[in-house]
Amino acid sequence: MIPAVYLLAVVVFGFAATLLRLPPLVGFLAAGFVLGSSPLPNLEFVEVLGDLGVAVLLFTIGLKLDLRVLRRKEVAGTAVIVMTVLSVLSAAVVAALLALGLDLGATTPGGIAAVGFALSFSSTVVVVKLLEDRDDAGSLYGRIAIGVLVIQDIAAVAYMTIASGRLPSPWAAALVLLWPASRLFGKVLDRIDHREMRALFGMSMALLPGYLLFDLVGIDGDLGALIMGALLASHPAAKELSSALFTIKEILLVGFFLAIGLDGVPDTAAFEFAGALLLLLPVRSLVYTLVVRALGMRRRTSVLTGLALTAYSEFALIVVGTAADHGLLGAQWPAAVSLALALSFVVSALVNHKPVSLVRWLSGLLPHRPASTLHPDEQPLRLDGVCTVVFGMGRAGRSTYTRLYADGESGVLGIDNDATKVEELTRQGFNVLEADATDQQFWERLEAVHVSTVVLAMSEPGANVHVLDWLDRSHFEGRVLAIARYDDEAASMRAAGVDVVINLYEGAGEALARAAESLDSGSSAPDSNAGR
Repeated sequence: MIPAVYLLAVVVFGFAATLLRLPPLVGFLAAGFVLGSSPLPNLEFVEVLGDLGVAVLLFTIGLKLDLRVLRRKEVAGTAVIVMTVLSVLSAAVVAALLALGLDLGATTPGGIAAVGFALSFSSTVVVVKLLEDRDDAGSLYGRIAIGVLVIQDIAAVAYMTIASGRLPSPWAAALVLLWPASRLFGKVLDRIDHREMRALFGMSMALLPGYLLFDLVGIDGDLGALIMGALLASHPAAKELSSALFTIKEILLVGFFLAIGLDGVPDTAAFEFAGALLLLLPVRSLVYTLVVRALGMRRRTSVLTGLALTAYSEFALIVVGTAADHGLLGAQWPAAVSLALALSFVVSALVNHKPVSLVRWLSGLLPHRPASTLHPDEQPLRLDGVCTVVFGMGRAGRSTYTRLYADGESGVLGIDNDATKVEELTRQGFNVLEADATDQQFWERLEAVHVSTVVLAMSEPGANVHVLDWLDRSHFEGRVLAIARYDDEAASMRAAGVDVVINLYEGAGEALARAAESLDSGSSAPDSNAGR
């Protein structure tokens, strides 16, 4: 009966958040606090589900991780500078609050330093969910954010190892064997069915050679899940494996958000502490923005990075908990940090829900700098001679691009925000650029070269509809063709004035029907690429 009540609360509060046009995680957090303050007993397996969700999340991050990114100055530089600045700033704020009479139990100078260090991290769960919802994990600001998070997670694991006084087992050195073993795992993956067995394989890799093996030798299991994912990142099926785990990961992470509030509503001092930390959130975002900007990024990229990394990290709970276990902090500190963490998730969700106007306004406040001083990936786009733009260079986009060239059309440009995909397609001879469809500056350049046709071929549900909004704002007067996965999405596009809308699955069915008819008539089958 009690699990049913928990499930009902999650559904009701999650749905309520959706009706208010908020991310569902806001509702899950609210459900946790309501259940935690109720007379219902806590269900221990909720926290276990949350831990599993975080491990699978980190595994999927690893599947998308390019380790070379961590060496870049805009990633490593941002992580080191921001952790240093925010650690000092947060520790100073905590010390000031204690001096003003805040009472959260016993506190030592080492404990203040630990809290400051913990509050310098940003939330991996919130940022990765945000990037996935926007399909921005491969964008430049997405790569910077994920790289910074990985470095912060490694720093947190190092702190917990040192603070615990427990050195890794001598057997930890044997973990290097996972590198050659990952090739064997890859061969197994090649022979696994594309359905439920692929998802089970991903879970096994995340939790067994990933989490469990690292934990057994005295290294944080979450770091092991991340490393295991990174070892499989170069496999051709890595993206499909990540997609297979998506729904499982989302369901497990409900347990993570729910568990944050299950300890009940903290006392008045905890609310005072959390309120003060909420006032620090704009400062955190500003520090990230200024550091990324100083390292050569465009104003828009800097602002997006700063907004994405605003929320405090779930690792803060672990670091503060470790400090409390070793007597550096009183027992009330973890609950206070938990409340601050939950409220920062809510603020981050609200700010990042539809940030287009906010990003434009904040970008305008930053000082201008010459284009020649920007990072190479941020140099102005060259769009001279472009007549047709294909947004989204997945299977459908590539097939459309190839068919247009085969039909003799010149001036075709492919657009995708995944840098790895752009690099690969460029090597194959495609005229393709990395760009973000929500970038106002990009649309201004597009309008300047008088593009006559736009093809919306992005696979992420809803992404094509969002680009239509930008086409309308830029007063685009050319032809628009789009693909849709769902009937309601297709209806929205037609209502918005799209010239041609092709339902992806209906299009595949029509192509198969034409192929069957051609076989019956004895003629050659049409090109299968046309329907992809």
